[in-house]
Amino acid sequence: LPNSNSVAMNQTTDLVIAMACCLGNVLVVWAVCLRRTFRQPTFCFVASLAVADFLVGAVAVPLAVLVDGWVEIPFQACLAVSCVVLVLTQASVLSLLAIAVDRYLRVSIPLRYKEIATEQRSWIAVVLCWLISCLLGFTPLFGWHNGDSQSSLLHNSSHINCTFLAVISLPYMVYFNYLGCILLPLAAMTLLYALVFYSLHKRLRREDQTSAHAESKLRAFLIKEKRLACSLALVLLLFAACWMPLHLMNCVLLSTGHQGVPQTAFYAGILLSHANSAVNPVVYALRIAKIREAYLEIWRRYVLSLKKNSQLKCI
Repeated sequence: LPNSNSVAMNQTTDLVIAMACCLGNVLVVWAVCLRRTFRQPTFCFVASLAVADFLVGAVAVPLAVLVDGWVEIPFQACLAVSCVVLVLTQASVLSLLAIAVDRYLRVSIPLRYKEIATEQRSWIAVVLCWLISCLLGFTPLFGWHNGDSQSSLLHNSSHINCTFLAVISLPYMVYFNYLGCILLPLAAMTLLYALVFYSLHKRLRREDQTSAHAESKLRAFLIKEKRLACSLALVLLLFAACWMPLHLMNCVLLSTGHQGVPQTAFYAGILLSHANSAVNPVVYALRIAKIREAYLEIWRRYVLSLKKNSQLKCI
């Protein structure tokens, strides 16, 4: 087991990540609400992803500390707490999938896109994403958990030393959560982005051959779509890179037992998965000009004006 110093370091790092998650993703949601130009399907789903990432910092990280063996609580309470983390992860995956589907529709049926992908339908899709996430994330509550193995250890007590893997079944995590709810959507998203980039590349090449003007309106539109698709594909890539190590370690644990993965490596995987929720606002700021401009507007309109008002009151 890790010593008290490494545990304290992990918790401090988790706290910093949680604050970054909350601050950065509040900015994203604020930016989407601030400008009417963001009232389009892609940014509705970006806002949904930001809400999930904010809740990782505000809810999942504190719960992750709680379900790290620090408290003894009833089995069902520990199970419910652990399921919340699964719901938020699933909401992130489905928001990313919705973004990929939206980008594919935007490129494959540009003439009918605005008719099909309305703002109202986008918000309905967001609600569906969260409802499905709750259904999939709370599946262990309906029986797929470690209740039987724990009951043999509990004797007369209903309380357990609450840890995630004490209540969540590893077969559920590997076969249902990882393969079915994470890997399958990631494969679908990879295919969708491959089709998006192939379509954009083909249309750009055709435009170069047929258009007399190097900077036609269609070419400018296609380049803009390609840049946005690259930025959103990067968000997907970072999600996969941050979550895959933890899921692969779960696969190793299932096949070799709890001695198969060092505890420090497992903690590092958990921290990496939490860090993913903090990096997306940075990616948006660096890669998407409209969001960067909205961040600056928030800074000028609210932060600097608040600072000026406080200075005037002091005079």
